[in-house]
Amino acid sequence: MTAPFAADAAAPILAAEAELPPAPVAADATAAQTLPDGAEPPRASREQDNRPRAPKRDLDGWVLLDKPTGMTSTQAVAVVKRIFGARKAGHAGTLDPLASGCLPIAFGEATKTVPYVMDGRKTYRFTVRFGVETDTDDSEGKAVVTSDHRPTDADIVAALAAFRGEIMQVPPAYSALKIGGERAYDLAREGEEVVLQPRPVTIFRIELVERPDADHAVLEAECGKGTYVRAIARDLGRMLDARGHVSALRRACVGPFLEEDLVPLDEMRERAETSEEALMDALDPVALALEEIPQIAVTPPDAHRLRCGQSVILRGRDAPIVQGHAAITCQGALIAIGDVDAGEIFPHRVFNWGQKDKKPQRRGKR
Repeated sequence: MTAPFAADAAAPILAAEAELPPAPVAADATAAQTLPDGAEPPRASREQDNRPRAPKRDLDGWVLLDKPTGMTSTQAVAVVKRIFGARKAGHAGTLDPLASGCLPIAFGEATKTVPYVMDGRKTYRFTVRFGVETDTDDSEGKAVVTSDHRPTDADIVAALAAFRGEIMQVPPAYSALKIGGERAYDLAREGEEVVLQPRPVTIFRIELVERPDADHAVLEAECGKGTYVRAIARDLGRMLDARGHVSALRRACVGPFLEEDLVPLDEMRERAETSEEALMDALDPVALALEEIPQIAVTPPDAHRLRCGQSVILRGRDAPIVQGHAAITCQGALIAIGDVDAGEIFPHRVFNWGQKDKKPQRRGKR
């Protein structure tokens, strides 16, 4: 486990699933810099890299960045893309600028697997600040309700039981969800009342991991897609009659990508300066992203048909017993992602490479 959050951390944290533009800061809120809507952070806080650009090249694979605070996910992708000289890149799940942790970055053909990573479980470690509920449910917002009550450890542990399993969760008003074609956070900033309906989300695990002081509690949660950590903090504070908001957030894992395999940005630069081999060692194979879905092996003739967009029916011993998404391989090579129905494979995403993708072997612990 990484070092715990400082009790006085006051990083503005937005939705676990969406990066939002900076919200206005009230005069009585914690000291966070106010930015106009749509503005970028000050130049001093942006990532600077004035080295000559490397020639762009076709790369396929995943880089598991340990994103630092103070950088948007888009900026982080741009920096890593430049370090590798990759032609095409994207990421699997936005992290707010002042959140840190797992930002999986996809190069080339790996971008086709992004939706499957985003559908996977995510693990967050976050700090709840008791005593103040804000309009954004993080420390960047305006205080709307306060409380002098502070829960005991036993109170928190007992309350967390209500958050496990499939629950109905009301997303924060400051979220990227749309209401009548408008982003909820845009409506909230314009002073309009934002009413969002509860949605089913799944929290597989949530527990108290540290209690730095009476005002703060560090929690760890393993969540399904669409879960808002800020809403957990808000609802927990209300349940305990203590009010609360998120003051620090770290994403530890996303789908098959683990915290122990994350590479800090500084280390990535050092690898690039050391050697091409050292840098490429930070690149994981495309197939690693599909660890959590079934795999089906097919013959070369069937692989050819799938590559051409044709469905394949497997019967007898070769008939797949799975339904839904599956990773399709041929002689150890990942060739497609298919939808399987009643023994028939329909190609959904076909990978375009002339060589075998390496088998999905996770890099060793650094």
